[in-house]
Amino acid sequence: MKFIKLLRPINLLIIVFTMIGGAYHISSTNYFQFIRFNAIDFGLLIFSTLLIAGAGNIINDYFDIKADRINKPKKIIIGKYIKKRWAILIHWLFNGLAVIISIYLSVKYHSLWFVFIYILTGNFLWYYSIKLKKRVVIGNLIIALMTALIPILVIQFFKVSNESNELFSPFHSTTWGIDINYNLLYLLAVCALITNIAREIIKDIQDMKGDQEIRVRSLPMLIGKTKAYWIAAIIAQLSLVSCTISYVFFSEVFPISKQVWVILFVSASINILLVLIPLVRKPTMKRCSLLLKISLFIGICSLYFS
Repeated sequence: MKFIKLLRPINLLIIVFTMIGGAYHISSTNYFQFIRFNAIDFGLLIFSTLLIAGAGNIINDYFDIKADRINKPKKIIIGKYIKKRWAILIHWLFNGLAVIISIYLSVKYHSLWFVFIYILTGNFLWYYSIKLKKRVVIGNLIIALMTALIPILVIQFFKVSNESNELFSPFHSTTWGIDINYNLLYLLAVCALITNIAREIIKDIQDMKGDQEIRVRSLPMLIGKTKAYWIAAIIAQLSLVSCTISYVFFSEVFPISKQVWVILFVSASINILLVLIPLVRKPTMKRCSLLLKISLFIGICSLYFS
């Protein structure tokens, strides 16, 4: 059970929920054309993504032991329940399996994209845990980009499955083309990026005491808790701005129903509470972080109502 907690099971389930939702959305909104989809290969894509994410969580906790003794002493697992050398071994095992799967997918679909992205992501998460997280804003951006990458992985899988150098590929001007609409997934990737940047700043406010011990130069440490909070709150509103711009100017290219737009606006509007709560009471960072996670989850649910 401690090992499962180390992997952040809720976050992993959200990844699965997002990727399956993405596949469902693409299949259900493009029903008028034949779409190549191999469920086993897609399952391997999900599994390899979970391996990379799990490995990232392990190595992050490995290098955060000193800070976690102050921020969350009751939640420490590495060094207390799992030996450090086992944590490193499992981390490399997970990354190795993910790369092997990516090689298989790259060979089968004639694309180096899978190998490139998983090797890059695995190394980025390692370097983030060692160094990048200690730099102002850069660490926040890296984690936010990793989250936003999940819908892009789904898009890329369908692209290489249906738009590779095969018969009826748009790469052949003399054959039929395939025009799959991925716009909702792109919009969700943008909203995920924005929401997670705000959430990472709020988590930095939570972790200030422990971060001082490992000399992390986070935004709250440079400008203070209050200013950092308001920057996070303002950034979070950009997801509502993105949805509004998409609906007003590009709704015709989104093959989705009105109820999906309602869900998207509800999801983005939840972030307004970050601005309103301080007007009534002093906000707790734990609740604000949970609020942003709920907002993101509701947005992901829109994939199942296409």
